[in-house]
Amino acid sequence: MSKDSPPAPPGEAEEKKPLIEYPAIYTFKVMGLQEHGFKEYVRQLFKRLMGTEISPDSIHEQPSSRGKYLSVSVSVYLLSEEHRRSIYAQLHQEKRVIYYL
Repeated sequence: MSKDSPPAPPGEAEEKKPLIEYPAIYTFKVMGLQEHGFKEYVRQLFKRLMGTEISPDSIHEQPSSRGKYLSVSVSVYLLSEEHRRSIYAQLHQEKRVIYYL
């Protein structure tokens, strides 16, 4: 907004559109050590968090350039921002999860 622009009407400046409109398909990235079963561990973790089976088509893995780490992307159907935040909170608690986006 430039200095010459008229001020926004009261209340309009505070109301921001949510960045994600729910329900939505959202992709989480979970990173951990490249060890036997990490992808399956992430699949089972999301099965528990979502309360339903996770389709193999919804999971993609990408090893790091040196092969020490594995990034697992999981696309799920979320109904609310609270659900997304609760999943991130659970990912934070997991010992095998090194990093997540």
